[in-house]
Amino acid sequence: MNEPFALGIDIGGTNSAFGLVNRRGEIIVKSSFPTKGHATVEDYIVAMKAAILPVIDDNGGKGNVIGVGIGAPSGNFYTGEIVDAPNMPWPGVIPMARLVSEGLGLKATLTNDANAAAIGEMMYGTAKGLKDFILVTLGTGVGSGFVANGQLIYGHDGFAGELGHVIAVREGRMCNCGRKGCLETYASATGIVATAEEWLDTHTDGSLLRTHKGEITSKQIHEAALQGDKMALDIFAYTGKILGQTLADAVAITSPAAIIFFGGLAKSGDLLLGHVQRHMEENLLHLYRNKVAFLRSALPDADAAILGASALVW
Repeated sequence: MNEPFALGIDIGGTNSAFGLVNRRGEIIVKSSFPTKGHATVEDYIVAMKAAILPVIDDNGGKGNVIGVGIGAPSGNFYTGEIVDAPNMPWPGVIPMARLVSEGLGLKATLTNDANAAAIGEMMYGTAKGLKDFILVTLGTGVGSGFVANGQLIYGHDGFAGELGHVIAVREGRMCNCGRKGCLETYASATGIVATAEEWLDTHTDGSLLRTHKGEITSKQIHEAALQGDKMALDIFAYTGKILGQTLADAVAITSPAAIIFFGGLAKSGDLLLGHVQRHMEENLLHLYRNKVAFLRSALPDADAAILGASALVW
């Protein structure tokens, strides 16, 4: 096999997924191995080599791999380090790009997982051809990548574009980052569940959600909303208002042509995004109104992280 590949690695808190990707964004082969269960990061690198090197050998060898792209939580593009990531098994600052490069014998580049997704979207997905957009990932937390003038914004220290940690509600809910009112405490799957639990305590309305109190999931809220449950519908409206107002502020900073949504919560479609768009437009400075497209990611959920990481190489 003479076709060049990029190796994309997505390091998650539980598992690490990887794949060999060609320039057209086709994953030739993919697999995964556990992130957890390794006492040290050096042990993790040993496990990575054991999982990845045979796959490379089976697909033409290292000569066909032009580099490694890594997406990781709290990843710093400039330094190649994972910095104090709360869901990583190892604390502190981890020089992951250097360790991977030394372990695999290939040049490695690392960035924040949401930034990797934005680059993947620009190379392979909905943002192909766009030079100004914001990617918003609505999962367990809220991630984001800001692209302006065709380039991902990293900032002077590599940590720009943290929309999930913009204060959306002053003196609001406590966030895992230690501050109050961060957007992800309201507009993530975790946040929407927190809203449901709070409302069940403070509202007397009948709701399908009451049978799940104390163990509600975002999927149950979605299903209840589809059945016309008023509280579930109101929760989506409330969440959409907070996210829309916050995005109105973000638009004023980079003036994007589009906002692209990815992640489980984004699959709720107009139940959420209809409210998001309406409240964003209502709160936009008139210069930006009716100029920002709302788009869904075109990358398949199961492969998006690998594609995003591999796009760092090209």
